[in-house]
Amino acid sequence: MLVKRTIVTLILLPIGLALILLGGPLYAGFIALILGLAAWEYDRMLRAGGLRPASTLVVGGAVLIALARALNGFESAGWVISLILLASLTYHLIAFERGQSQSATDFGITVGGALYLGWIGAYLISLRALPEGKWWVLVVLPAVWFADSGAYLIGSRFGRHKMSPRLSPKKSWEGYFGGILFGVVGTVLLVTLLRSWLGLDSTITPLNGAWIGLLMAVITPLGDLGESMFKRQVGWKDSGKLLPGHGGAFDRIDSWLWAAVIGYYAIVWLL
Repeated sequence: MLVKRTIVTLILLPIGLALILLGGPLYAGFIALILGLAAWEYDRMLRAGGLRPASTLVVGGAVLIALARALNGFESAGWVISLILLASLTYHLIAFERGQSQSATDFGITVGGALYLGWIGAYLISLRALPEGKWWVLVVLPAVWFADSGAYLIGSRFGRHKMSPRLSPKKSWEGYFGGILFGVVGTVLLVTLLRSWLGLDSTITPLNGAWIGLLMAVITPLGDLGESMFKRQVGWKDSGKLLPGHGGAFDRIDSWLWAAVIGYYAIVWLL
């Protein structure tokens, strides 16, 4: 398992870095693809649990929101979300008439999937579109990795008090606070290295890195727990098998969804 995870990481890491640095249509298209794959996995999971979301609207809605965000930011949000809502209700009205007794619940599952993965996920595009966006992406996303790594290292060694026994039995409060420490320190060191190695002279300071690291470490574990909720309800271990040793696309971006939106507004409002 570790060998597979390492190989996949070594392959994807340079590709991801190149796309982040390039930005533009290639980056936006890649994000839309990942969100579409995650939406497809979400649809499969919920269907395995006996629900019947509208697959085309879940996947297509998530991709449409992401592409619209890339095209003109938030300008298209009104009509895109309205279209998804109205199309979803129409679909499930017809499904109910044809005998689906839980169409009202399915409507919520369809809209929830399209908006959660599409609207929230599209902040990965909005974050990159900020001034100095490529550097902010390279600070915000690694901050999540620092926190996750710290939580695993500390939790596996010292974890005694379970944080969320039903959703994620292996997570502990000791690991959570270890993740906060690693998240803050790791992000500060990363920003310091970026400024010294690359000569980065910007508003991205070690102090701002500390705030980003703190926010990511404290809040983004909820993204991981949120995806666990879907998986636990249907009895799945992973959302898919897209990436050997890593699981599915949804497994990889569960915390990044929260990181992108929280990071975006922290930068716009606070930094």
